[in-house]
Amino acid sequence: MNGLHGLYAITPDGLHGRELLERAEAALKGGARVLQYRDKSDDQARRLTDARALARLCARHQALFIINDDVELCRASGAGGVHLGEDDTALDMARARLGAGTIIGISCYNDLARARRAAAAGADYLAFGAVFPSSTKPGARQAGLELLRQARRELALPLVAIGGITPENAPSVIETGVDMVAMIQGLFGQPDITAAARAVNQQFQAFRGSP
Repeated sequence: MNGLHGLYAITPDGLHGRELLERAEAALKGGARVLQYRDKSDDQARRLTDARALARLCARHQALFIINDDVELCRASGAGGVHLGEDDTALDMARARLGAGTIIGISCYNDLARARRAAAAGADYLAFGAVFPSSTKPGARQAGLELLRQARRELALPLVAIGGITPENAPSVIETGVDMVAMIQGLFGQPDITAAARAVNQQFQAFRGSP
């Protein structure tokens, strides 16, 4: 699927306004193909302002913009898609609300049966993790490298690996055959975000050739 390969950047908590845009642009300049806006706060007005600004930024960089969890924010901001976890809007309800042209990704954690159901229900991509221990979600279920390999053997949809991935350990994840690696602190916690993003995309190219 067009655009669903390479680095999948997810914004960290606590970034807003100009700082959020500057750091997001640094990731996009490094070659991030997907940017997900993840903000769990209740400030709806600020979230909409930030999401619309990020949507414009992604459009300039020809990257896919995804909203975490919030179907209505996806609609209002002009995002290209939404990412849903097990406690969020059901996939069929999100599809009915957003339409066939919107990308819908599903968190599958370490559950291949959930992934199979999501694929059958019309998901556009499937995410597995945490691959490694993660500071963002320290209690997350673990989905190791062998599970990623098994998912690649069984599932035709684009696959995303998430959880504790850094430029240093990304090669071992990329070797499993996943289409994307999602990074939060492993990317935005780096002193040079653009260089970190570029390094991960170079690792993808080294294993698979240029997209």
